[in-house]
Amino acid sequence: MKALVPVVTSFLESRTSRQNLLALFKLLGVLLALVTFYSILFHVLMEHEGQHFSWMTGFYWTLTVMSTLGFGDITFQSDLGRGFSIIVLVTGVMFLLVLLPFTFIEFFYAPWMKAQAAARAPRELPARTRRHVIITQHGPITKILIRMLEKHGYPYFFLVPTVAEALEMHDRDLPVVVGDLSDPDTYQRLRIAQASLVVTTRSDIINTNVTFSVREISEEVPIIATARSSAARDALELAGVSEILSLEEIMGQALARRVVDSGSCAQPIGQRDDLVIAEATGSNTALEGKSVGQCDMRARSGVTVVGIWRHGQLVPPEASSILDAHTFFILSGTEKQIETYNTIFGQTRSDIGGKPKVLIVGGGRVGRATARALNEREIEWTLIEKDPVRIQFPEQSFVGDASEFDLLVKAGMHTASTIIITPHDDDTNTFLTIFYRKLRPKAQIITRCSNQENMKRLHRAGADLVLSYASMGANSIFNALKGDENLLLAEGVTVFYSPVPAVIANQTLAQSAVPARTGCSIVAITFNGVRNNDLKPDTVLPPDATLTLIGSVDAEEKFVTTFPT
Repeated sequence: MKALVPVVTSFLESRTSRQNLLALFKLLGVLLALVTFYSILFHVLMEHEGQHFSWMTGFYWTLTVMSTLGFGDITFQSDLGRGFSIIVLVTGVMFLLVLLPFTFIEFFYAPWMKAQAAARAPRELPARTRRHVIITQHGPITKILIRMLEKHGYPYFFLVPTVAEALEMHDRDLPVVVGDLSDPDTYQRLRIAQASLVVTTRSDIINTNVTFSVREISEEVPIIATARSSAARDALELAGVSEILSLEEIMGQALARRVVDSGSCAQPIGQRDDLVIAEATGSNTALEGKSVGQCDMRARSGVTVVGIWRHGQLVPPEASSILDAHTFFILSGTEKQIETYNTIFGQTRSDIGGKPKVLIVGGGRVGRATARALNEREIEWTLIEKDPVRIQFPEQSFVGDASEFDLLVKAGMHTASTIIITPHDDDTNTFLTIFYRKLRPKAQIITRCSNQENMKRLHRAGADLVLSYASMGANSIFNALKGDENLLLAEGVTVFYSPVPAVIANQTLAQSAVPARTGCSIVAITFNGVRNNDLKPDTVLPPDATLTLIGSVDAEEKFVTTFPT
């Protein structure tokens, strides 16, 4: 009965369904009138022949003839009666076997099935819904985001404008609600005042309309929207957006920061209170070719190596891990310790005497953002773009197909130390990565990846580094939601807190074996309000202390599973 109520409601709320139902009732009324009329004529003609039957028998005869059952137990003897039987039979065939079934299917059955489907896509959330996140589109970014939301216990719902889209998502077991994205009443039904966040990643126009509609209902709920142009950013700000995601700029900065420069100073990528998280490479430094244990960075500068990138995965460092020219690693420490590291280990171009040269493939939004970021670092670059309309720096750009050998020579591929591949199509990027790796076996190749699932394939194709567009967007959104509780960095690194689990309380860092068991590294211990960043293998984990840990998103999940608190 509970399931029937929303179906009936959905069926009757449509004006067309109500009109169709009325037409069906009219047809049934005509059929009932015909049956009654034929039953009366049956009695008249039978009395004329001298046969006497009850009224129930009249209705029985009419229905058996009209339905073509024709039992034959009641028959007329005259030609007039037989002619009347033919008329009843033909009328029954037309009504019961042709007109009524098709009318029933068209006016009732099909709308009823549609109403049943629509009932699976609700238009309103229960009044008790709290802390939920509203998402307007399911794509690569939100696919990663919902994994994070599920892990941290945030309910979420997708808001889509059509029932067809809602049913498709419902079949994929995604919580979905149907509603007009530009209608404030939609957000009233979504309990927007009780929501934690609204995420809209559709077109610039739709994102602006969503923001404006939400702000008509609530001024407090945070809204995160993507924008693809400066005009869209202005419109979103006027509409009342809380935060604008410029994913192209984020990606461009990340790609440029990964270029192996002659100046190999640590680059900060995040900060939690006084703890700075930075990324560095051993290229062109005294660290190159040495193991982590031989470098002894903690003793010399105070920083701690908390992770090393290997084929797109952040893994805990080991004393025997070798730092080569293409190795990137994550450091933690205070600002002063990072500065000390740069003073001791960082190099400048004047120290080396050479300048890196970068070839950017693709002049879209990400390619242009990468070029601007390289300009900030004063790194020389050239760019290849197929569409001349996208060219923003004509003096440093070449128009043509990036797989043409002659064009690559003109663009300086043979002298480029780094090749950055920025198109949004992962299949194209895989092809170009394979091609360039054959042409330049020793060059650094950095590739953009739109879908997280393709990262391993791009690494197998020969990319040294692969940065996920979707992962960066999801991390940025989750940071805005969690605030100070967690810190998710663009590179897929998460910094999070945890009370010391009971199973490792009073053990030393070496005894707890947290990196080996979970993939996370403990970077600080806070006890009695004092943070200790200078951790050693024999540092004891007090029972009432709070740990600051760093690792990949998967490593964090493994820590929570391994050490439940």
